[in-house]
Amino acid sequence: MAEQSLKKKAVNGVGWSAADAFIGQGVTFIVGLVLARLLLPEEYGLIGIVTIFTTILLGFVDCGFSSALIRKQEVSDDDYYTLFIVNMAASVLMCLLLFIAAPKIADFFMRMELVPLLRVMGFILIFQALSIVQMTILSRRIDFKTKTKASFISATLSGLIGIVMAFKGYGVWALIAHQLSRQLLFSVCLWTLNKWYPKMKFSADSFRYMWNFGWKLMLSGLLERIWNQLNQMVIGKYYSPVSLGQFSRSSEYSTIFSSNFGAIVQRVSFPALAQLQGERDRMVSAYRKMIKMTIFVSAIVTISMGAVSEPLIYCMIGPQWHEAATYLPLLCLAMSLYPIHAINLNMLQIQNRTDLYLYFEIIKKIVGIVPILIGIFVSIYWMLIASVIFSFFAFFLNTSYSGRSLGYSTWMQLKDMAPSYAVAFAVAISVYFLKYLPLSNWIILTLQIIVGIAVFGVINEAVKLEEYCEVKNIAFEYIRKLTKQS
Repeated sequence: MAEQSLKKKAVNGVGWSAADAFIGQGVTFIVGLVLARLLLPEEYGLIGIVTIFTTILLGFVDCGFSSALIRKQEVSDDDYYTLFIVNMAASVLMCLLLFIAAPKIADFFMRMELVPLLRVMGFILIFQALSIVQMTILSRRIDFKTKTKASFISATLSGLIGIVMAFKGYGVWALIAHQLSRQLLFSVCLWTLNKWYPKMKFSADSFRYMWNFGWKLMLSGLLERIWNQLNQMVIGKYYSPVSLGQFSRSSEYSTIFSSNFGAIVQRVSFPALAQLQGERDRMVSAYRKMIKMTIFVSAIVTISMGAVSEPLIYCMIGPQWHEAATYLPLLCLAMSLYPIHAINLNMLQIQNRTDLYLYFEIIKKIVGIVPILIGIFVSIYWMLIASVIFSFFAFFLNTSYSGRSLGYSTWMQLKDMAPSYAVAFAVAISVYFLKYLPLSNWIILTLQIIVGIAVFGVINEAVKLEEYCEVKNIAFEYIRKLTKQS
């Protein structure tokens, strides 16, 4: 019964997280299409530079403390109060730091218009801090239904704000307003829906527990955030805001699915697997099933997206984004492994090996300097090729410890992943060359989607992959539930 209950929670968590990704993030995606039609690549380049620093500073706001509480067996009110105080203090401090540093950052990029953009955008750090405890509580309950509601409301209202401002000619400020209002509205919705309110009570014992668990995760997260933003920093510094805008758009498309799906997997797998800490066999079985089902979905969607990159980009946001279309296939290939990284790193946290988590991140970032240097001295395209190679290196490193400690080795994971990648590349090859037909981009994209779905269905119905059958059964179960409810 316990196993069925956990499975039900996990499946429901995946369902609502998927709803969040495809509804809330879907609204954001549509808003992004409209804004890309109204704004210039250079304006996206400016917001890309601003985002570099807000993203890095957000790593100081949580400090890895929320993960400590999600993992903890029993959490008290004092734990939540302490987490809230730490988050808010860190966010105000980081906001002030960005305000002071704004002129120096603008001088580094030789774009003085960045000063007010950075200073205003800094408030997103405070708005984000307001949501952390609420998200921690929901994650512990594996309750993503509430988050989905908040995400949809905030995405819709902030999207309207951004589009109206873009139509009014506010340029890059429309992007600033869109991001700020989305995070603020998201936090307000969570507070309204979850009904948790803080008290100014600080527990030294709670802080010590969270710090002992979280400081390594904080450093690991900062390294990850800095490394992820270095590509944008290099392009913004050594190329131009236009090139950065093109890269930012392609990166956004590549992460629309992979990052959101990775976040779904991470949010659900961490609390679900954490509940099985004392039952090794069940934990390893659940771990393996998550890997197989995750890569099945991730590989097929991301690699197929890369195969249709040119018609997709041209139809969605126009031919002026051609450079973004050339970057997208490589970014998709690298990002196909992102959800698998999330699961394997979760296993390190669950086994309380945050020291290895940090150690692996340091190794990866040292090796990750190579693609950055290629971007500086060669080209953006070759930097992305190096990033694909680096993503597979990261996979081997992330799986090394879990393979030894749990008996689920890197080689076993590769064998489990191989069928899904085989199907993904078969679908991608079947649709890629259709782009050379002398037809309009809309017709080509439509043909690619139809052919891709047909090839995917024929292969999977013939081979009957376990993960395909599992995903299909889950999908049919949800459809039956929705049919009954209606």
